[in-house]
Amino acid sequence: MAEAGSFAERVKQQADIVRVIGEYVRLKKSGQNFTGLCPFHAEKSPSFAVHPTKQIYHCFGCGAGGDVFKFVMELDKVAFPEAIRIVAEKCGIAIPRPKASSPEERKENQQRTLLVEMHREAQTFFVQQLGGTLEGKAGRAYLEDRGLDKDAIARFGIGYAPSGGDALLRFLKSKYKEPFLIESGLVSRDQSGSARMYDRFRRRITFPIANDSGKIVAFGCRALGDDQPKYLNSPETPIYSKSNVLYHLDRAKEALRRADFAVLVEGYMDAIAVARAGISNVVASCGTSLAEPQIKLLSRFTKRVIVNYDPDTAGQLATERSISLLLENDFEVRVLALPAMNLTAGDGTKYSKSADPDLYIREMGVEAYTKLLKEAPPYVDYLIDRARHMDLSTGEGKLRAVNFLLPYVQKIPNRLLRSEWATRIAQQLRLEEPVLRAALSKAAAERRSGLKVAPELVGRAAKPVERRLIRMLAEADSFRHDLAQRLSDAELCTGLETEKVFAALITANLAGGTIEATEIAASLEERDRRMLFEILFEESSEFTWEEAESCIESLQNRQTERALSEVQRNIEANPASSEMRSLLAKKQELMRRLAAGR
Repeated sequence: MAEAGSFAERVKQQADIVRVIGEYVRLKKSGQNFTGLCPFHAEKSPSFAVHPTKQIYHCFGCGAGGDVFKFVMELDKVAFPEAIRIVAEKCGIAIPRPKASSPEERKENQQRTLLVEMHREAQTFFVQQLGGTLEGKAGRAYLEDRGLDKDAIARFGIGYAPSGGDALLRFLKSKYKEPFLIESGLVSRDQSGSARMYDRFRRRITFPIANDSGKIVAFGCRALGDDQPKYLNSPETPIYSKSNVLYHLDRAKEALRRADFAVLVEGYMDAIAVARAGISNVVASCGTSLAEPQIKLLSRFTKRVIVNYDPDTAGQLATERSISLLLENDFEVRVLALPAMNLTAGDGTKYSKSADPDLYIREMGVEAYTKLLKEAPPYVDYLIDRARHMDLSTGEGKLRAVNFLLPYVQKIPNRLLRSEWATRIAQQLRLEEPVLRAALSKAAAERRSGLKVAPELVGRAAKPVERRLIRMLAEADSFRHDLAQRLSDAELCTGLETEKVFAALITANLAGGTIEATEIAASLEERDRRMLFEILFEESSEFTWEEAESCIESLQNRQTERALSEVQRNIEANPASSEMRSLLAKKQELMRRLAAGR
């Protein structure tokens, strides 16, 4: 509560609650009050009212209400002192400098003020270098090649750090003392012992990094030539900690509130490209893995995120880590993994290329990107697809895939939803669904991050049909060569748990000669070797070609079922109409084939 005579009370008296709330909610005059849709709960008819005379707000739907400070505290998720500052800044009320309780604090405040001023000066210098020098012309040409025109360059404050090595230093040193120059991170000192100072950024495009209040606190810089590293950022300073800043957040705040979701990308150019595409609610983690303070900062504006990192290995790992942290902070997460682009080279050669958001938008257009963004799947779908690209040919491989997914599935708060995802995982990875659901539930209850090896989860190492065929390939001298040829021609063993055992036996049979179990086993890994010997030691009845054909038919039906499942997944992805027609026709053909084989 604002005390009488305090700065908070003065701000409250001078602030216009309609103006402040009007930046968050579209208000319409209604009698003596203003009304709008409540920002604290979902509604279609306005029940949220602001009383300009009493300087209060109230929602007749959810009951939220209070003064201007309470509104900012609740919506921006900030403490009372920060709410006072925000309201004062919005209303143009001068904020008194806080009284330092000690000489040390006073010194720190002065230092921070100087560093912010220095970065503002550096920004002016970099912009002038880009727009008004011959060397800056090369920087402008590079940016134009990346699709940025003059308006975009000015909008995002992009500049250029010259190659001389001390141009910025000479610009700043007449105004600031040497210790502050070093402390700023804009200037570095030679480590050879000469104590010579030089510019940290040289021959680089500069991107100003602002905090959520819009004050420039650092720079991210991209090498213009082949200099390494390709990207170089400001170091940690008293005014900049990379884990506490999100690039473009200062510009995205209002859009984040309106859209109620954020597009999270990796770098400056990605954020700029997405923002220029009309999607202003984009922020970037500045090339680093998303950190918890950044997530806390983002949660002041929305709890929904679409992660759209680069498609390379580093980007995939960063995506997985970001998903985990976002889920731990109760975010709703979707993931956009951009598809490879089919492009044509200058000589007419067609090729495929993976793309980050910047390149994808430039090559495929804004509409194509926006469509994919709207269709971005929930994070579990993305992770299941990642798991499907693992080695699922063995029980252990399937178990690794499940353990990859488990920590994320455990974070699904709704029990029914967890069960539904368990069904999808079982279908996608070809696991025993009831056992998987039970294992996931047990692991979640015990808060374990992994499953114990469970033979019933991944199925027996070899199903009866497979075990019988393996014995035939090893012992049915009268027809094992013909059997091997049939299995090889139809590729019926691909994807089976026993695929490697079959491959060794088929190869040996087609090569001719006798089958020596020890020689076959020597070519196998330990797990497959043990499986082979276990099967060969089983008691067996006499083999017949009729039984072999029955086993082959069983494998064919299983192969058809797998193909049918894959077609159904593609149909559920809702592809273009021409592709959909082809998929539906293929589905009908597979269903006829399956019915005929039963």
